[in-house]
Amino acid sequence: MNIVLLSGGSGKRLWPLSNDTRSKQFIKIFKSGNDGYESMVQRVYRQILSVDGGAEVTIATSKSQVSAIHNQLGADVGISVEPCRRDTFPAIALAAAYLHDVRGVSEEEAVVVCPVDPYVEEDYFEALQRLGDRAAVSEANLVLMGIEPTYPSAKYGYIIPESEEETSRVSMFKEKPTEEKAQEYIAQGALWNGGVFAFRLGYVLGRAHELLDFDGYEDLFQKYDTLTKISFDYAVVEHEERIEVMRFAGMWKDIGTWNTLTEAMESDSIGKAILNDTCRNVHVVNELNVPVLCMGLEDAVVAASPEGILVSDLNQSSYIKPYVDAIDQQIMFAEKSWGSFQVIDIEEDSMTIKVTLNAGHGMNYHSHEHRDEVWTVISGQGRAIVNGEERRVTVGDVVRMPAGVPHTIMADTKLQVIEAQLGRDISVHDKRKLELPAGQ
Repeated sequence: MNIVLLSGGSGKRLWPLSNDTRSKQFIKIFKSGNDGYESMVQRVYRQILSVDGGAEVTIATSKSQVSAIHNQLGADVGISVEPCRRDTFPAIALAAAYLHDVRGVSEEEAVVVCPVDPYVEEDYFEALQRLGDRAAVSEANLVLMGIEPTYPSAKYGYIIPESEEETSRVSMFKEKPTEEKAQEYIAQGALWNGGVFAFRLGYVLGRAHELLDFDGYEDLFQKYDTLTKISFDYAVVEHEERIEVMRFAGMWKDIGTWNTLTEAMESDSIGKAILNDTCRNVHVVNELNVPVLCMGLEDAVVAASPEGILVSDLNQSSYIKPYVDAIDQQIMFAEKSWGSFQVIDIEEDSMTIKVTLNAGHGMNYHSHEHRDEVWTVISGQGRAIVNGEERRVTVGDVVRMPAGVPHTIMADTKLQVIEAQLGRDISVHDKRKLELPAGQ
């Protein structure tokens, strides 16, 4: 199975666990088999490989998410990087060109496209396999998955099939309706449109060349920022007459708000949390190393992270986005391909950060023009290179880098350092990447 996972958006409706670089799909909130927690993207990736161990997975995503994907899934997962956000049609066109020109996928092969963040069980991915198999032999150019609705939702578009068979030609599409209209659609046999579809690769490549002026993957990548923002539905689906829909009646949840996320949580709390016996339907997600105490609350969510603290009625939590958009602050936590960092303290002339480097990884060799830095190693072993000179470092060691001096640190084991940045003009833009000296 060739499957493209669409991973976009900043997921601000799950603030403070999500931010501009940490989208909702990277938040570790689902229990995994080793008594730890996994994120949506880790869960979906694991489920795909459990159903089809030979599946070719490609994640279509913005460049800001690449580090987090490598951190959580490893370096081998296929990634089609969008230079900037241009909605789903350009993203899928770029992914199709990537599959054909970079990965060598034949135009006759079927490709399945779905969001990266559904909360589903393995029968969903078994259905995706059947969807791809159908697309490979069907006379239809597109085969969509239609999800059997469980209630008249105004959040989804609707697909109305021509028949009640498992696979049917599509009669019409309906945009997101009122709940009253949704009830009418369901009475007509309508299915939710979950944004899942399959096609032969050559079909989408052909449509992309009809609608976009490009010559292969590299050319499309270079022109990407000039493309018009348009969804795959508007650009392709609405103009295609040969469309089928395949029914799916299994469990499927679109986790995009705190209300829906708490429904998928397997326990009332994650992290340090105390709920007294007068709490009813209260969920806590705490990423801070301090306890959260809840008393006498009902139908509420409490979330705490380095980005901030949310205390909200569950229903009101769906209206969080405009308030979060108005918050302007330094990103306090991010996952990178090499590890992660968490901002501990910000002052006028300094910033203190806890940096975690995974074993075998290191920072870029770089320098800063406007700030000094000091590293204090608090766990693990590694090597620091300062101005071309290498030294081994371990717990308790202190490394000083004046402004202008090239430096890096590499982890032999998992390595944690406290980084103090000192200067008047501390900025993420004050970083000059350099080549490591020969032999290091």
